[in-house]
Amino acid sequence: MPRSKCCRQVGCVPDKNYFKPRGIPASQLEEVVLSLDEFEAIRLADFEGLYQEDGARKMNISRQTFGRIIDSAHRKIADVLVNGKALKIEGGEVSVRDGAADEG
Repeated sequence: MPRSKCCRQVGCVPDKNYFKPRGIPASQLEEVVLSLDEFEAIRLADFEGLYQEDGARKMNISRQTFGRIIDSAHRKIADVLVNGKALKIEGGEVSVRDGAADEG
């Protein structure tokens, strides 16, 4: 039986959570959903430039789990960019870290 998922820590919930190719109505696009923990992993590793071990610590997960999350996020973002799909950021079992606004 698999282990239960622990609640992952995120620094923020994005206020802009939908991205799509310009000039194509959203109703004509396939949507890819990026979970909040995948968004946070991208933010920590790719935007802030943290090593996986440091990002995992901030999210309160193992380094291996962080690696799986970041791989999944990269695949989804690549699918969106290569195939011209819409990207929606939502969902996942997460909690927002206290003092996250101070992290910048």
